[in-house]
Amino acid sequence: MSTVTHQTAAREESHTPVRGLGWYGMVFFIASEAVFFANLIAAYLYLHVHAGPHWPTLDLDKVLAAVNTVILVSSSFVLTFAARALNRGNRRAFSGLLLLTILMGATFISIQLYEYVNNGFGPDKNIFASSFYTLTGFHGAHVTVGILFLTVCWFRSLRGDFSKDNHFALTAAEMYWHFVDVVWIFLVLLLYFVVR
Repeated sequence: MSTVTHQTAAREESHTPVRGLGWYGMVFFIASEAVFFANLIAAYLYLHVHAGPHWPTLDLDKVLAAVNTVILVSSSFVLTFAARALNRGNRRAFSGLLLLTILMGATFISIQLYEYVNNGFGPDKNIFASSFYTLTGFHGAHVTVGILFLTVCWFRSLRGDFSKDNHFALTAAEMYWHFVDVVWIFLVLLLYFVVR
């Protein structure tokens, strides 16, 4: 028995899933986005340390930020339940939970826009305001892309394009959505609660 045949047989016996190139491509894409956000956060921290006691502070609505965080993080759990419903073959629950995730993401963006309109300062107010809009704005753009990605998956789910064994687009959207959720947790802690 050749080595390749033996490895394939061993993999089939252990039921280890084989990851395709698309999965690795998505991991590298998310890693590049993580580096992008890490650089923005590092720039914010550098500016904060460099300013020292002269770092300006502005009043932000921490309660609204906490509510928005709960909405976004909860949407990740809803999306996970959607993927599990698909794996069980329950397409109706899958489509419904996927739509709920999209609506939760849209609610998050709506609350973010409400905050932008009502917080009483613009990006030109001071260095903190500029950093705040840069970090939350880029994150909001990523959430919007995630909503569009999930919406395409939802329309495809209505056509019956996904099955237990054929759903890479959903897997990629789920990976991306969890990523933007994790980034938000870092940003909300940094901007609203820890480094002010």
